[in-house]
This record gives sequence, C-alpha cells and structure tokens, in this order.
Amino acid sequence: MRVSATSLRLAAAFGEGVYTENCPTREALTRVTSRWAPLLLAALSDGEPLRWNELRHRASGITDKMLSQTLRTLEADGYVHRDARPVVPPHVEYSLTPDGVELTERLVDLMIFVSNRALGSAPAATRLAD
Repeated sequence: MRVSATSLRLAAAFGEGVYTENCPTREALTRVTSRWAPLLLAALSDGEPLRWNELRHRASGITDKMLSQTLRTLEADGYVHRDARPVVPPHVEYSLTPDGVELTERLVDLMIFVSNRALGSAPAATRLAD
C-alpha cells in the first residue's frame, strides 16, 4: 500500500491522534476555519491595526455578535492582539500577533485555492459546471 506524503506529514506531527474525537487539533481547526475567522484574519493582514467598524465593514454580512465572538476567540487563541486604550470614548484596535501572521499566510493560500475553484478556474470545477 502506497502512503502519500500528506499522510506521512500528518502521522509525523500527530500520530493517529488527529483522527480521534478528543484531539485538541480538531477544535483549534474548527475555530480558525470558522465562517468568519479567515476573513477577519485576512482583513488584518496588511499590518495596520483596525478598529471594530473597519473590521465589520471588511467582513460584509457579519453580525455584531459574531464579530465580537470571533475576535474574542482569535484573541484567546493568540492570533489577534486587542489594544484597548483607556480614553473616552473607548478606542480599541485589533492587529495580528506573530502567530496570527503565520496562520494568515497559510490561510490565504487556502482561500485563493478555494476561490479559484469556486470561480471555475480549476478543471474539476469546470467539469462539474457542465
């Protein structure tokens, strides 16, 4: 039986653990590949801190609740830094941490791949459309 390079990389990193129900990697992957996390990470990828309304504008369609929840999760996981300045009115900015930058670079490649397929530029997508 031939084993793919991808299977070998997974086995080296996780053993069989990545496939088990209680593997912490599964929960972490669920959080970083949620509906809004990749879009918010990508919005922060230019390196400039963004405020709440700027993020809400860039992630068109996100509700206030989901924006808040996703930012809290990304902050708790160490991918986003929240800078709350003690002024009136409150001034809060969000930026990527070094881990957030690395994660976003990898997610952007995935987003581009998925976008190309969704737009029909991949051969398989073209065949499915016929």
